Amino acid sequence: MKFVAALVCLLATANAYTAPLMATKVLKSKTKPVAKKVAKAGKAAPRSSGGSSVGAAAWANAGPSTALPFATSPATLDGSMLGDVGFDPFGFSTTPVGPWFLGNTIPSQGVIGDLEWYREAEIIHGRIAQIAVLGFLGPELFGTLPGNDWTGADAYSNTNPLEAFSQVPGLALTQIFLFMSFLEIRRLNIIKEEGRNFQPGDLRIGQGANRWNPFGLNYSPAEYEEKRLQELKHCRLAMIGVFGLAAQANASGMGVLEQLGGGLAIPNYVSKAGYFFPDGI
Repeated sequence: MKFVAALVCLLATANAYTAPLMATKVLKSKTKPVAKKVAKAGKAAPRSSGGSSVGAAAWANAGPSTALPFATSPATLDGSMLGDVGFDPFGFSTTPVGPWFLGNTIPSQGVIGDLEWYREAEIIHGRIAQIAVLGFLGPELFGTLPGNDWTGADAYSNTNPLEAFSQVPGLALTQIFLFMSFLEIRRLNIIKEEGRNFQPGDLRIGQGANRWNPFGLNYSPAEYEEKRLQELKHCRLAMIGVFGLAAQANASGMGVLEQLGGGLAIPNYVSKAGYFFPDGI
């Protein structure tokens, strides 16, 4: 389908900000900050096992949210994780959801923690959303792929992403599905190998030993942390933006730039004297 090469490049550049382990700290289990806050309050520390006790203690020791000043943030979000601004209105961070299906293949390392698993999901979904935004804008900015007798001359010509999905050949969609499956299998294997040492978002791409670094990135530790935060913010923005792009494309049936062009067009009567009157008067 369109922009497969761009997809690979974007994955490489986005993941380059989260690859090397030397510039990051191993995130602590979410039950520890809860136990500390509970201890300060003079209460018994919650049990390390059992989602209900952890969740109840987290909300019992909730503090003000930076992202939502009118709301509270559970104690599981203590600000130690990169990009943590206390945004968890539904309390997802208080519910253990570790990747149980991965098993404990390396007993000495264990499995990825709950908050790290949430962060992994956030980064992966954010990267997909960034690619989706590129897919919405790319065909109008750079043109579409040419068709042929087998696919049809207009197989890739539709600039409305929602309509284009049902217009391209099934084999093109299969190609994308197989590529995505390969990336997912590789990602899960890395998580299994690293265990608790896994850094969310790490696809072993970017600076560092034994990593694919096609752009020769070599950030200092401070610069690297800044880039990680920038990527996280871009992921969050893209996840919000792609919903708006999809909703507008579905409502208008047009591409993004076509919609923007119509909104910025100057009506003919503006060039006439008295353009502030209704046209025809």
